[in-house]
Amino acid sequence: MPDIALQMWSLHDEAGSDLLGVLERAAAIGYAGVETYDLYGHAPKVVRARLDELGLELCSSHAPFPAGDAATAILDAYAELGAGTLVWSLEPDEFSAIDGIRRGAERINEAVANAASYGIRIGYHNHFAEFRNSFAGRSAYQVLLDELDPAVVLELDVYWAQTGGVDPVELAASLGERLEYLHLKDGPARGMDDLLVPYGEGVVDIDGVVRANPSVRWNLVELDRSAYDKWWLLRRCYEHLAG
Repeated sequence: MPDIALQMWSLHDEAGSDLLGVLERAAAIGYAGVETYDLYGHAPKVVRARLDELGLELCSSHAPFPAGDAATAILDAYAELGAGTLVWSLEPDEFSAIDGIRRGAERINEAVANAASYGIRIGYHNHFAEFRNSFAGRSAYQVLLDELDPAVVLELDVYWAQTGGVDPVELAASLGERLEYLHLKDGPARGMDDLLVPYGEGVVDIDGVVRANPSVRWNLVELDRSAYDKWWLLRRCYEHLAG
């Protein structure tokens, strides 16, 4: 089975107050790695040192696509952090027309070219507009994938895929070797305000999707919002996957 990592957005508020302490608690649960969302004012080398001290692998980082005027600053910071893969998304309104998808793909492909000189890869993370919108029988997601540089790896958020109306197990299986990361969460799969629940108590087939594609390298636990205590739920989700 792939290693288990924590997507740090899950503890965005807590990390804003004590990122280094949050990393320590994540390691104590048993997480093998993290996917950073922000550095919360810390220098990249400080966060890198803390990860190394705790034995946490930096599996990837959520960071804006390094394209346009900000590209060098983004790449310099994440190279210092030691990130090998930067993952980001397009905005929902970019999927309302094929031209918007193509323009978004051009930005991502520019990011691929910029990142290559740093030895950094670019990944794409979906939400649900990619699946709710379609063109001539093809989902906006498939249109996007056809436009992307083949070097772009995929991070499938299985919850948002299900919210968008597709079976994440079938989708994961269909994505082949490009799929390296899964974002895993469970709940009613209705929309952005959903409260997330322990794995197995919502509508997502978590057990099926983690077995669907052998190319997946990391299973990432992510919580957007929940009525449960976050640390309790993060431990519960970790134990489900580890079991």
